[in-house]
Amino acid sequence: MSRQSSVTPYNSDKSKKEQVTNMFDGIARYYDLLNRVLTLGIDSIWRKNAIASLVEHQPKSLLDIATGTADMVIESEKQLDLDEIIGLDISKEMIAVGNKKLEKKGLDKKIKLIIGDSENLEFEDERFDAVTVSFGVRNFENLEKGLSEIFRVLKKDGRLMILEFSKPRLFPFKQLFNLYFKYVLPVIGRIKSKDPKAYKYLYESVQAFPDYDKLDKILQHVGFKETSWQAQTLGICTIYIGKK
Repeated sequence: MSRQSSVTPYNSDKSKKEQVTNMFDGIARYYDLLNRVLTLGIDSIWRKNAIASLVEHQPKSLLDIATGTADMVIESEKQLDLDEIIGLDISKEMIAVGNKKLEKKGLDKKIKLIIGDSENLEFEDERFDAVTVSFGVRNFENLEKGLSEIFRVLKKDGRLMILEFSKPRLFPFKQLFNLYFKYVLPVIGRIKSKDPKAYKYLYESVQAFPDYDKLDKILQHVGFKETSWQAQTLGICTIYIGKK
């Protein structure tokens, strides 16, 4: 039951992993601005809600996969009493932007950012109390391999939290959202980042991604239990939880 994603950012012979790396390296400087513009700032609320779902479990060590420019680890530091926070991303340019942000906030000693492959984690078994992924699992080349790696590095009873775009179901919001996502978003991306394909890929990857109950079943197949999901903002994105 291996799920290999066929949706890629560019029409290229390179692997999806290589293409995604190149895409994020290219848009890293504009990533935060585009996030605020494209989501009208609501993405910060989604992150707060996502991390809040972990508070009752009181994790002490946390790994954030596809950490990007470090927004998720910064939110984790605010809400959780953590002894160790590591953010991992495949894009060195995103990590560079994230490190600058941590330095400005005085968090560079508390939070560590590293370059790494989410599908081949260089950590020992049962290392972390919690693993988070925000807007990153869509970009896994092999979804189940990446989720299995997360399962491996989680401690027994550890929690996985995924925050990911999903497809709204409610009429007429579903239709309006699709129009915005498919046609308006790439235009804004072209103006700001000079890479419209990156935002065309965003729409296409969300359409192809197994959301809601489909992802819940994949999490269970990998080995997670007590899985659940909660849609945010009429289903624009969804928080998924799984326990090892």
